[in-house]
Amino acid sequence: MSKKIYVIAAEASADLHTSRIISQLKHLHSDWQFYGWGGQKMKDAGVNILTRYEDVSFMGFYEVIKNIKTIFSLFKKTKKELLELKPDYVLLVDYPGFNLRLAKWLSEHNFPVYYFISPQLWAWKPGRIETIRKYITKLIVILPFEKIYFQERNLDVLYAGHPLLDTITNFEPDLNFRNKNNLNCQSIIALLPGSRKQEIETMLPFYLEASLHFPKFQIVIAGLKQHRELYEKLTVKYNSVKIIYNQNYNLLHHARFAIVTSGTATLETALFNVPEIVCYKGSSISYHIAKRLIQVKYISLVNLIMDEEIVKELIQNECTVKNITEECKKLNKLELRRKMKLKYQVLHSRLGNGNAVEQISTFLELQWNK
Repeated sequence: MSKKIYVIAAEASADLHTSRIISQLKHLHSDWQFYGWGGQKMKDAGVNILTRYEDVSFMGFYEVIKNIKTIFSLFKKTKKELLELKPDYVLLVDYPGFNLRLAKWLSEHNFPVYYFISPQLWAWKPGRIETIRKYITKLIVILPFEKIYFQERNLDVLYAGHPLLDTITNFEPDLNFRNKNNLNCQSIIALLPGSRKQEIETMLPFYLEASLHFPKFQIVIAGLKQHRELYEKLTVKYNSVKIIYNQNYNLLHHARFAIVTSGTATLETALFNVPEIVCYKGSSISYHIAKRLIQVKYISLVNLIMDEEIVKELIQNECTVKNITEECKKLNKLELRRKMKLKYQVLHSRLGNGNAVEQISTFLELQWNK
């Protein structure tokens, strides 16, 4: 029987993981229709994109307040679409500030709600667990310690491993990557400044300035085509820096080490066995609010999962050109890279068996094919 599913995936990582799950579901049920928020990967998987995630990706307390009118209009637009489409199920992906508020409304209108990629209750606002308990049909988590966290609070969740492991395990590198992109034979320092315009504008200038201290390396930016003009503007005085668009995994496969903005890319970099420095700098207002509210020792997924500092984190005032340069010099030493890679092996073992997408898809298919 044909089903109609509405999905909200409002970030690049959500677009990636959700697209693979939807591809599997469409393979099993070609007549199922998917609508909602997402990006190019979800569109390629067969989703009718009604809202592009690139247009709604706000990060930080101040940035959310600044865009509050846009967010309210998105609530109105999304509710209207849901009432018109009348989907059989709704899949909310991460993006808790928006999605948990919407979940209450969805429940009141009798839409079964599934939540993929849990809100980080272990970091801040733990009281939101009651919202999940009340309005979410099933929560699917992707970090190993989250299963324990929710079980201790008497909430049954599905943990099948991290879907990134599936993606990277199945990745086949392009052996002609250097030639195709006119890269020289020098070792590569990869710059991953983030996927949001706001992140790139803030972080990339620090990375570029630090890269000037490494003339014997090929400096390569992991770019996204939708931000092409921004990269070109920021790199205008850095003639030797290369920008390679939408080839992050091939870039990581060839990199000696990387400078990475905090986010999913930190875990991707580790799973490619690439030593890294993790950086983050937000607006001072957002940072000071977050510092008061968020109760975690680390910001990178690598360190959070391992519960120790495996990769160096340079946050806010510590994120300076001088500090980035010094940490890169340390990463250029073979012994430190070896130690980091040994820790990466342990990290890898904690993320499941590499079949998370299949398990999650099978679970949703059984739930929805009723």
